[in-house]
Amino acid sequence: MTTATRSEFDQGIALTRHPDEAGRYDAELGTGWQIGGGVNGGLLLAVAGHALSLEHEQHPDPVSISGYYLSASTPGPATVRTEVLRAGRGLSTGTASLSQDGVERLRVVASHGDLAAADGEVRTSATPPQLPPPDQCIGVEHAPKQLIEQAALLERFDLRLDPATVGWALGQPSGQGRIQGWFRLRDGREPDPLLLLLVADALPPVTFDLGMPGWAPTVELTVHLRAKPAPGWLRVVHATRNLAGGYFEEDAEIWDEAGRLVAQSRQLARVPRAD
Repeated sequence: MTTATRSEFDQGIALTRHPDEAGRYDAELGTGWQIGGGVNGGLLLAVAGHALSLEHEQHPDPVSISGYYLSASTPGPATVRTEVLRAGRGLSTGTASLSQDGVERLRVVASHGDLAAADGEVRTSATPPQLPPPDQCIGVEHAPKQLIEQAALLERFDLRLDPATVGWALGQPSGQGRIQGWFRLRDGREPDPLLLLLVADALPPVTFDLGMPGWAPTVELTVHLRAKPAPGWLRVVHATRNLAGGYFEEDAEIWDEAGRLVAQSRQLARVPRAD
C-alpha cells in the first residue's frame, strides 16, 4: 500500500462513480476536516476538483478553479454532479455542484489542464516569504486549546507558523493581517495539485492577526495553479489588505520546496462574529 492510499487526505476526497447517472460521484465528508461549524472550504474545493479531474481524462489538473459556498457542509454523505462545458486541446472547462440531502453546498467552475506538460517558463517579480527553518517555527501542538476545538483539521497538518505572525495566539495581534508558515500533511503524503486546493484555505484566518478570533465562513474561493509542486515542505502566506462591510479578502501564495510559486488564491469571507 502506498503512502497516498493511506493518506487521510485521499480518503477525504475519495469519490465513487454513480453507476446509473453520468457525471455523478458519491463522497463521504469526514469529521476530521471540520473548522468552526462546517467542513473546511479547501477540502470541499478539492473534492469538487477531484470529480472534474475524473471527467477530464486528458486534463487531470485544475488550473483555475472558483467555488461559491452556498451553505455550510457537515460530515456525512455528499453528492457531486459535474458537467463538462468544453473539452479543448489545452484546457477543459466544467462545473461541479456538491450537495447533501438535496441541499446545494458548493458550486464550482473550473478549467483543467495538464500541469506536467507545462513548458516551465516563469517570469515573476514575486519572492517567497522569508521564514525561519521549520524547527524554529511554532507547531500545532502549541496552538491554543480553543483553536484546536474549533478546527479539528489542524490535527491532520504538520503546520509550523512563523513566530513573527503568531502574536494573536498570545493576545497580541499585530494588526497587519498576515499569517505565514510551513505546511505539509502529518501522514507524509507529498503535495500535488489537488492538495494545493486544501492548502489555499489551511492556515488560521488572517482576521486572527487583526484581533478578531472566530470562524470566518468563506463566501468565494478562487485558486490559480502554476505547476506541480515538488516533494517536501510548502511555504504558505495569507494576507489581507481590506476589511469592510462585514467581509474581508484573503490572498494566499503557496511556494514549493524548489522555490517556485505553485499556486495563488483569493477568497472573500465573512468577518467573524463578535461572540
